Amino acid sequence: MEITQKELDERVALLHRLKTLLEQQRNKFREYLNILEKQQDSISKEDPESLIAHTELEQQIVRNIANLQKVIVPMSKMYKNSDNGKNPATEIQNLQKDLNDLQNKVLKQNQINRDLLRVHIDSIKSQIQNFRNPYKNANSVYAQTQPVAQLVQVEA
Repeated sequence: MEITQKELDERVALLHRLKTLLEQQRNKFREYLNILEKQQDSISKEDPESLIAHTELEQQIVRNIANLQKVIVPMSKMYKNSDNGKNPATEIQNLQKDLNDLQNKVLKQNQINRDLLRVHIDSIKSQIQNFRNPYKNANSVYAQTQPVAQLVQVEA
């Protein structure tokens, strides 16, 4: 079964585009992993401002990864269908393997961060429960009854 030059060019273009998309996704996962590692430091240091900043960056990166995934899935299906599975590109396989490794690292780091946050939240809950209001039983100046005159003398 011979393929025409046009089909070959389409496959090559598809392969290059898929490779580019996979590289972009790999870079986004690396960026995401880096943010998660910095977020772990923020959790450990109990720095809420940087934790919020890292969380916002994380959300943006996750959206970018999801958008890339929406394009990559159909592109890889097109590539597999056009190639009939006979000649898998080793570059694509290496990129996908690298992506899978990065995804696993991201999941592990995300779990570590969630565990740290859980411990931190439990610590804050126990601090709140142990907090005692020093003014709880004190009488307020405004709650005390002051002697009020009952008779008023009016002179003319």
